[in-house]
Amino acid sequence: MNKRIFILFLFSLLLFTGSIYAAIGITDLRTEQLKNPAGIDVRQPRLSWRIESDGQNVIQTAYHILVASSPELLEQGKGDIWDSGKIESDASQWIAYQGKTLKRNAPYYWKVKIDTNKGTTDWSTPAFWTTGLFNEADWQGQWIGLDKAAPGDSETQWSRLAARYLRKEFALKKEVKRATVHIAGMGLYELFINGQRIGNQVLAPAPTDYRKTILYNTYDVTSLLQTENAIGVILGNGRFYTMRQNYKPYKIPTFGYPKLRLNLIVEYADGSKETIASNTTWKLTTDGPIRSNNEYDGEEYDARKELGNWTQTGYDDKNWMPAQRVSIPSGTLRAQMMPGMKVTETLKPVSIKKLGNKYILDIGQNMAGWVRFRVKGQAGDSIRLRFAESLQSNGELYTRNFRDARSTDVYVVSGRETKDATWAPRFIYHGFRYVEVSGYPNAKAEDFVAEVVEDEMEHTGTFNCSDETLNKIIRNAFWGIRSNYKGMPVDCPQRNERQPWLGDRTMGCWGESMLFDNYAMYTKWTRDIREAQREDGCIPDVAPAYWNYYSDNVTWPAALPMACDMLFTNFGDKRPIEENYPAIKKWVSHIREYYMTEEYIITKDKYGDWCVPPNHWS
Repeated sequence: MNKRIFILFLFSLLLFTGSIYAAIGITDLRTEQLKNPAGIDVRQPRLSWRIESDGQNVIQTAYHILVASSPELLEQGKGDIWDSGKIESDASQWIAYQGKTLKRNAPYYWKVKIDTNKGTTDWSTPAFWTTGLFNEADWQGQWIGLDKAAPGDSETQWSRLAARYLRKEFALKKEVKRATVHIAGMGLYELFINGQRIGNQVLAPAPTDYRKTILYNTYDVTSLLQTENAIGVILGNGRFYTMRQNYKPYKIPTFGYPKLRLNLIVEYADGSKETIASNTTWKLTTDGPIRSNNEYDGEEYDARKELGNWTQTGYDDKNWMPAQRVSIPSGTLRAQMMPGMKVTETLKPVSIKKLGNKYILDIGQNMAGWVRFRVKGQAGDSIRLRFAESLQSNGELYTRNFRDARSTDVYVVSGRETKDATWAPRFIYHGFRYVEVSGYPNAKAEDFVAEVVEDEMEHTGTFNCSDETLNKIIRNAFWGIRSNYKGMPVDCPQRNERQPWLGDRTMGCWGESMLFDNYAMYTKWTRDIREAQREDGCIPDVAPAYWNYYSDNVTWPAALPMACDMLFTNFGDKRPIEENYPAIKKWVSHIREYYMTEEYIITKDKYGDWCVPPNHWS
């Protein structure tokens, strides 16, 4: 596929009448929503644009980039940070910034003008990016939390650990010009300022091997600050506090208890700055409504324990404990250079059937996410939702394929809910089509909605033909792929596994890229694989290495060079190859030394033909 055809396919060339335009963005973070990304932690972010014209055969011949420290300077045509001058080139992707050294936690504004064989464009509409915190010296906040289980928690094969709620009130005495939050909430978090939830992401941040990398997110919160302020953070468990505690420790590593590091950097109109940082002056409680959150087993929420207006000022937290300064994760703090997960679609049940004293919902589509429902019942009633992908012949859920994953959400009614109150879990997801609902009075289909959770990325490809069997295959593949995009590509969203197996994507990543703009996620995942490599060169079968499987199987680790090749071939970016080449070379040398014969035959393989066809297919 030649470069120009690729650009047309990737960006879906838009037509305008009579003019040539340049639409721009930061290519290290892909998606239209992140044209103006926050928290870039690289010193040389890469810029991109596309030509949009109603003419044919319009080819770029040169570009001119301006980067300024303020929108006013940019409007005046002054690139005080970088003025590239006119560069003779047809390149419009992955153009590395070459200006002055970027400062931490700073905004930068830019635009580009293009020369083409059919004329010169006007300057593009301005865009901007902000930098994050580049290294450890930029962080003031301490790691805080509670490094132990709380009363009612259970650290067993079916782990139960209540969410940790943290809060801090602070006052500002000057006019605020700009305010930015940088937050690392392990394993998962939700952030609030003055009662307002920050961002629309879910299950943040993306999962990593926390021994190597800890991801943080950045948000502009300028408009939310006032004279008196309150910050609130809920910490869920995620992959940081492993779903199975004290269970097969030789196989399943643990990383610690949930913890928080936060810097709120406030820049005042007079030029001064102040940082509100996480420390032991914050208050913490584990006695909130989220009693357990376990990705395999579900979330339990007791509305009788709701904390009221705890994310707002004036809240009485005298019964909360001081947050502890806790153990420091060994991973390096890095900005999350991918959009992350969000609710991307909602599905209404296609049917609801009463089965004894419970109901069976059919969503009509196998998916990954959760169900949001309208709360009904009396104080103390327990509403229970249990999830499955298929049904038995008697109409009951079939859950044998879930193994020991309980995949059940529980909501305990407080009796104080308003008539339009709804609930959905925060820190888990399920793979399912069917839902068993018990403890719910007079259930109706309109009381429930399924919310699809996946990595935020553009759906770029479709397929349709006259053969309905082929159409169904592509449709099923589409839903299967999106259900398994969870900050990394996993093998399944339902049972007690959900692991980022490499072999599933060795060739799968190529086909997926025809349906999804999966560049950012796969670029992140190649780092995960590289960081999981052992010193002797061995690459594991699962990366991040949530399961300790270093079997020296060949085809599974081959996902690293294959994914790098896909990112270069289908997205035109050679940087993943450059960054991962030493790891790939080390792995190949390891395999040659230990498992290759003089006839160049590799003798080691663990899985063989993993998905062999049934005998009647032979």
